[in-house]
Amino acid sequence: MKRFLRDFLRSQSVQRALGALAAEYLRLVWRTTRFSFDPHDVYTSVEPMQPAIFCFWHGQHFMTPFIKTKETHHAKVLISRHRDGEFNAIAAERLGIGTIRGSGDHEGAFHRKGGVGAFREMLQALAGGCNIATTADVPKRARIAGLGVIMLARESGRPILPLAMVTSRFHRLKNWDSTTINLPFGRGAVVGIDVVWVPPDADAETMERLRQQVESYLNESTRRAYALVGRPEAALG
Repeated sequence: MKRFLRDFLRSQSVQRALGALAAEYLRLVWRTTRFSFDPHDVYTSVEPMQPAIFCFWHGQHFMTPFIKTKETHHAKVLISRHRDGEFNAIAAERLGIGTIRGSGDHEGAFHRKGGVGAFREMLQALAGGCNIATTADVPKRARIAGLGVIMLARESGRPILPLAMVTSRFHRLKNWDSTTINLPFGRGAVVGIDVVWVPPDADAETMERLRQQVESYLNESTRRAYALVGRPEAALG
C-alpha cells in the first residue's frame, strides 16, 4: 500500500495537478499578504545590476517567484532532478519562472546528479540576460552556504544578491531544512543586506571568505525579515 501511494503521488498526472495547485495557492498567499521591503528602494537599486544571482536559504523559497515584478525580468530557478522536485518545477513554470533541472552544490562536487550540466546552463542563462534563483545551502546541511553560488558568480561575473522573503503566518515542517509553508492573510517582508561580487581570479581563500559573507548576509536578512513581520523568534527556526 505504501509503495502504491508513493507511485501514485509521483505519477505525471498527479505531479501536474499538485504543481498547478501549489502555484495557485502561492498566488493566493502573495495577493493576501502585505509585503514590505528593506531597503525600500530595493527594485530601483537592483535593476541596473541584472542579470544577477538571487540566493536564499533552502526551505524559505516558496514565495520567491513573486520577486519578479516585470515581464522584462526573466528568471530561471535551479530545481532538483529528483521526482519529488517535479511538481516544484511545474509550479515555478506556472508562475512565470523558467527551470533548470539538476543538483545544487554538494560541497563543490558538481558532477553529482547532473550538476555539471545545470551549472553550465546557469552560466548560459546569465550570459543571455536571465536572472538565476538558487538556494545557497549545501544539501542536507541547512543554513550552511556552499561554494556553488560563489563559483557561479566567479565564472559568470554576475553579482550575488542574498535575500530573505518571509511571512508572519506560516507552518514550519520538522525536516532537515525546516521548510516554511507560507500562509495567507498576514504580513510579509523581503530583505537584502548587500550585494556580493566575486573576482574572476578569486583564489580558494577569497572564495571561502565570500562564502562566509553570503552566509552572514542570509542569516542577517532572515533575522531582519522576521523582525519586520513581528515574528523575531521565527528566525531561530
